[in-house]
Amino acid sequence: MAAQAGVSEATVSRVLNDRPGVSEATRQAVLTALDVLGYDRPSRLRESAAGLVGLIVPELSNPVFPTFAQVIETGLVVSGYMPLLCTQTPGGIQEDDYLRMLLDRGVAGVVFVSGLHADTTSDASRYVALHERRLPIVLVNGFVEGLDVPCLSNDDAAAMDLAVSHLAGLGHRRIGLATGPERFRPVQRRTAAFEPAVRRHLGEGAEAHVEHTIFSVEGGVAAAHRLLDRGVTAIACGSDLMALGAIRAVRDRGLRVPEDVSVVGSDDSSLMAFTDPPLTTIRQSVQAIGDAAVRALVDEILGHPTPRGEFLFRPELIVRSSTAVAAS
Repeated sequence: MAAQAGVSEATVSRVLNDRPGVSEATRQAVLTALDVLGYDRPSRLRESAAGLVGLIVPELSNPVFPTFAQVIETGLVVSGYMPLLCTQTPGGIQEDDYLRMLLDRGVAGVVFVSGLHADTTSDASRYVALHERRLPIVLVNGFVEGLDVPCLSNDDAAAMDLAVSHLAGLGHRRIGLATGPERFRPVQRRTAAFEPAVRRHLGEGAEAHVEHTIFSVEGGVAAAHRLLDRGVTAIACGSDLMALGAIRAVRDRGLRVPEDVSVVGSDDSSLMAFTDPPLTTIRQSVQAIGDAAVRALVDEILGHPTPRGEFLFRPELIVRSSTAVAAS
């Protein structure tokens, strides 16, 4: 436990025995280590769990999720709360397992980022139950119809319009969309917005080419190959990792990015300005969404009513070197 908290065993002993001489930050670090390692707090210390807030995020291979975690964790600490980060992994601990652990620890609230609330095939009763027991929760990038809690999402329809408008402005007339599995609400929204955006910017007769795949580099490779078979000269992708896969697929065919095929990513993850070529992408408002999530949760914890329903945050087009004028 001392190693987990980064303190000496003597300090751990002082905290567990509620003795003076320990700073509040160190005390909270020891108590958080106690929770993470699965130990029960001494009864006299259990009340302090009210300062804990759960933060459940998906696996961290997609760089946008660590960025969300950092923004939200920082905001919670500044607001006087101790975030308990719960990261899901394929075949590992899942959202419901983490949720049971957080409830056992008596957390003051929970922020869910791109969790099961984004999957339209999942059972939303878990969130309804949390709301009914009056546990403050905030949902990020996912929406549950009829659930009276704050939901903060990227404006996926606006993201599609930005990507298609940019590519059409460069002279591309056959534009493809490589995006994730259809069961996810953000994917459904992007897919629904893509075809109207193509018609709006290219004319009523323009064809929208869509391929669904998994959110990964490998998924981007597979979807891009299928789109290239259909003759597209530009590909908008559902994530930056997928865009990197699309670039790989283009090069596998002996073609160049952006001279032969333009590629647009999504999120503006860290390091995308340093890829080869630097990636044009649709920047998600991670800082603004994360800050708003913290404010909403803290207000809920303090008993101050917050606006309910879904709030959409407009993304931003970041133009770099993976897009260019269409080859004549």
